[in-house]
Amino acid sequence: MRLALTGGGTGGHILPAMAVLDAMRAATGSDLEVRFFGPDNRGESTRVAAYGVDFERVPAAPVRGRNPLQLARSAVQLARGVFVAARKLRRFKPDVVFSTGGYGSFPCCVAARLLRVPLIVYLPDVEPGWAVKAERRLATRIATTTDAALSSLPASKTVVTGYPVRPEFLDITRDGARAELAVPPGERVLLIAGASQGAHAINEAAFRALRGFVEEFTVFHVTGPADYDEAAGYAQALGAGLVTRYHVAVYSEDFPALMAAADLAIMRAGASVLGELTVAGLPAVLVPGTFAGGHQRANAGWLADHGAAVVVEEDALRGLENLVLGLMNDEERLAAMAAAAKALARPHAAHDIAKLCVEMAT
Repeated sequence: MRLALTGGGTGGHILPAMAVLDAMRAATGSDLEVRFFGPDNRGESTRVAAYGVDFERVPAAPVRGRNPLQLARSAVQLARGVFVAARKLRRFKPDVVFSTGGYGSFPCCVAARLLRVPLIVYLPDVEPGWAVKAERRLATRIATTTDAALSSLPASKTVVTGYPVRPEFLDITRDGARAELAVPPGERVLLIAGASQGAHAINEAAFRALRGFVEEFTVFHVTGPADYDEAAGYAQALGAGLVTRYHVAVYSEDFPALMAAADLAIMRAGASVLGELTVAGLPAVLVPGTFAGGHQRANAGWLADHGAAVVVEEDALRGLENLVLGLMNDEERLAAMAAAAKALARPHAAHDIAKLCVEMAT
């Protein structure tokens, strides 16, 4: 079986594709040939190479927020991308194309339709962006994370699967994660993290509240590259008595363990939180970004409406310390939020999407 993967524009489109790939490899054994098709402007080729996947560069360009001149240039780039994608797909001869959305997926999806290759489109977020809105017309079948998205998608070919998380999120336990991270028994843990590149507004708010946080609990802070040096300076200023309770990193491969070990998280609201927070049963303070059409607000709102999170806008982050301390000291509320998050989990999402891809390929 030959599988073509596509998606891009942000790093968040890579992770669900790789989770589905893991599930497909488990289901089909070694009889699976895979290539990823998309732009390589955010390190996509390096990220998919870690999964043993060949990368095919396909030109693409964003449309949202473009002025007329930029739109014209984007249109030319997208048309070129469709031509390149069609040529490369024709050579690869996939049995099915799986798209996780983003502007980087659009040329390959159009090419799949032109070549009459079955196309599965996955919507990670609660609300579709422009790419998925266009691709829903091209798709053979559509998978989506939440039932809240059904009003925006054609019901006849859409199935709610949940967000596909990496196997590590399903395999680790809270006790195992805390042992792995050397968290002392009974210690409370706060996780602070932006997206893969960090979130400056969250980091700045965390720095202001840092001493108050570490006086109460252990803090794991994933800063992204831009603010790491500043974080290291704040760590030194804590002094010998507190610095051991502040663990800072640019990026962490142990994110499943960090989420399993934590009592509360402060995070952005990219699509991954819809799967990872719920599988981990982790209460969260979500600070949605306003970029890319503001789709993170809908993600954060969905979790908050179900009782699993509290939403804080960037302009209200000055009150972050009091909010977090209040939540961490309210065991009953944290337990209710954790239960609400767990109730939303769909741990078999990757396998369900993989099954859909196999069905469409046969």
